[in-house]
Amino acid sequence: MRCAVGCGLIQRGVDIGYGIDTVRGNANHPVNHGMACSRGVSETADPDGEWLTRPLVRRDGELMKTTWDTALFEARRGLAAAMADDPGGVAVLGSGQQTNEAAYALGKLARGGIGTRYYDANTTLCMASAVTAYYDAFGSDAPPPTYEDIPEATGHVVWGANPSVAHPVMWRWITDSAADGDLIVVDPVRTETAEAADHHVAVDPGGDLTLARAVLAHVVETGRVDEAFVAEATTGFDDLCASLPDPAVAADRAGVAMNDVERIAAILDDDTLIYWGMGINQSVQGADTAGALIDCCLATGNLGPGSGPFSLTGQANSMGTRVCSSKGTWPGHRDFDDPAERAVVADAWEVPVDRLPDDTGPGPVGVVDAIDSGPVEAVYAVATNPVAGMPDATAVADRLADAFLVVQDAFRTETVEHADVVLPAATWGESDGTAINMERTVSRVRPASDLPRGVRTDLDIIRSLGGVLVEDLFDGPTDPAAVFDEFAALTAGTDADCSGISHDRLDEELAVRWPAPDAETSAGYRYTDDGDDWSFPTPSGRARFTARKGRALPEPPDESYPLTLTTAREADGYNTGVRSRDSPDDPGPLVGRVHPDTLADHDDAVEPNEADELHATVESRRGRAVARLTPDDAIPTGMVWLPIHHPATNELTHPATDPRSDEPNLKQCAVRLVSPASESVTPVFERERPPQHP
Repeated sequence: MRCAVGCGLIQRGVDIGYGIDTVRGNANHPVNHGMACSRGVSETADPDGEWLTRPLVRRDGELMKTTWDTALFEARRGLAAAMADDPGGVAVLGSGQQTNEAAYALGKLARGGIGTRYYDANTTLCMASAVTAYYDAFGSDAPPPTYEDIPEATGHVVWGANPSVAHPVMWRWITDSAADGDLIVVDPVRTETAEAADHHVAVDPGGDLTLARAVLAHVVETGRVDEAFVAEATTGFDDLCASLPDPAVAADRAGVAMNDVERIAAILDDDTLIYWGMGINQSVQGADTAGALIDCCLATGNLGPGSGPFSLTGQANSMGTRVCSSKGTWPGHRDFDDPAERAVVADAWEVPVDRLPDDTGPGPVGVVDAIDSGPVEAVYAVATNPVAGMPDATAVADRLADAFLVVQDAFRTETVEHADVVLPAATWGESDGTAINMERTVSRVRPASDLPRGVRTDLDIIRSLGGVLVEDLFDGPTDPAAVFDEFAALTAGTDADCSGISHDRLDEELAVRWPAPDAETSAGYRYTDDGDDWSFPTPSGRARFTARKGRALPEPPDESYPLTLTTAREADGYNTGVRSRDSPDDPGPLVGRVHPDTLADHDDAVEPNEADELHATVESRRGRAVARLTPDDAIPTGMVWLPIHHPATNELTHPATDPRSDEPNLKQCAVRLVSPASESVTPVFERERPPQHP
């Protein structure tokens, strides 16, 4: 459960007390065959962070230890009051850190019990743009390829991702394959992944969509289109061609040379996998850019064994939440808007169909905004840390402080500090259930340690809270195996059919890839049986070119804020740092990376401390943070790089979202450097907030 690669690990509990003694890769697991990264092992066996071991309730402004009965009573009281007149009075925020069973139960509570549209399973913060692009192109979510296609590929294009740091085991497979092929990395930063590439394309920040469309135009212009595949398996190609720019003009706008465009187009002549990550998804252009990368694959016939579009998922069970959480679709990717599918779900949950919300609701940015604008009065947050992980984090903290807030987590976080009720939850090595990795493989998650007396599993807490909040919602068996069976039965006959999977089957086989409609099937490449005949769940049965041009970035640099902030992952960081730093009270220094020429251009704002370390205040229109700045020529001039894991980083980021995926624009905003000892020349303004709900 370290990341979405989904490595199988063997864990051994301590002999006395609670906790994990040793962790190693499972040589028998079909995903990783014994491989494991050092961070996955260390964060599982001995994570940093301040553990929560007792329920807490707020009394006279302070969080105080209490009993489970009291904590659940207070949580029910606050949530019930908020939903008494409007189910939208309660918002629910989930996470890709839960098991499938817990995520399914949370979605059942949010949608079928409470009936709220203000619910997000956390995937809108990371994968919603990729999901939108997959639906646009294929009529269904998830990448067509699997890990088995990596060694079969001749070419590899890594675009807006750093798997060397984020997915080390998968990166090993990519570099092993690329040793006999070709590897291109597209990223404004010369990352660890780019250092290993045969060619690094240093696109301008925010220039990815323009570059992808330049590549498409060059593919068409130079006769590289796989005309047979396009004619037999796709629709919309003529509209795509009519929308394409002049490739040289687009390349210049993206900040790259035409020989870079030619290199990318040339690699697509052979079987090539295109991987992308948060650098693409977390943008107001995220869905359109992901769609353009899929268009590149379709135009060149790069769909089939050893090729295709492959989004890199971040959180360990983000794929699971896409299948089972009832956020963007009902379980099994059932269409949220289809009345027949809604009836199936309502019948399975034994709830009135009119209790189910009419639409999927906003993403997390819109959910938190609705505390100000209405109708949200209470928030139930599970295994997520929005105060550190969402853009414009100070505004998020202010809004959550105004709501009745129930937080369920294994660790003390910045969000816990604003809670009215805190419910301590189990973490990896303590929970029973399943998870789904980025290539659709379902694996078992088993406890290696007993739980401390004051801690419960996510599933147990959700069932207990749901049981007192909504009568009869969880009347059936609620052990993890039974909950998985309920979820799997609801996916029967869908594009994400898991009905042939059970805990018993996984105990025997260790891992099974969906769709798995029966007890013998474990799927391979999607939409084809042989790589020649294709069938997609679209009205025409064909894959669709999208030909979208995107929208302008929300906050380009200007005279007042002349630098671009980007955020990314550190090798030893984990999500918002809850497992890789000691406490919210001491998050450690914020360390940024800046090109030496940029530092020289802003030397009036940079000051050394007693240890001769350079410091400056990084300031955006939303907030400011003092950072230790490291000169690094891997960072392009005009950019400030900050780690996503530090809670101060998102005090600066912009809350604009992709208009189709609702994913926030976390990777780009305008900032400036100011001397830590001086006041700003131009005041930082507060973001204008929606009117208060009466």
